[in-house]
Amino acid sequence: MNYRMIDFPVHGDNRGKLVALEGGQGIIPFEIKRMYYMFDTLPNESRGFHAHSKLEQVIIAMDGACRFILDDGEKRESVLLNRPDVGLYIGPGMWREMHDFSYGCKLVVLASEHYDEKEYIRNYDAFLRAVKK
Repeated sequence: MNYRMIDFPVHGDNRGKLVALEGGQGIIPFEIKRMYYMFDTLPNESRGFHAHSKLEQVIIAMDGACRFILDDGEKRESVLLNRPDVGLYIGPGMWREMHDFSYGCKLVVLASEHYDEKEYIRNYDAFLRAVKK
């Protein structure tokens, strides 16, 4: 499975906490070319249902929680993302689904590439064929 949880270094004192992230500096394993965020997704809605052929991502739950289903074509695993000091790295060739959003969940996504619709695999059967090659 081409994913892992990344614990971010937290700096803080009595004023609060801070996490600083830089692409290509060890914590984020790629140069960041795009950042986007999701919010106002209702708990009964699901998102994702796609894979990427070369894109890498780190996803952070800035507020609230969301459950990810990650699938490499042979195995499916469930991961709960619910802390702003932990990121979920998802590498290429991983099908992802997002379920069980908490009210107020806010996800930030750091991506290794600019948006390219041709890079998405949106059909699960096509994904299975691609990972079998």
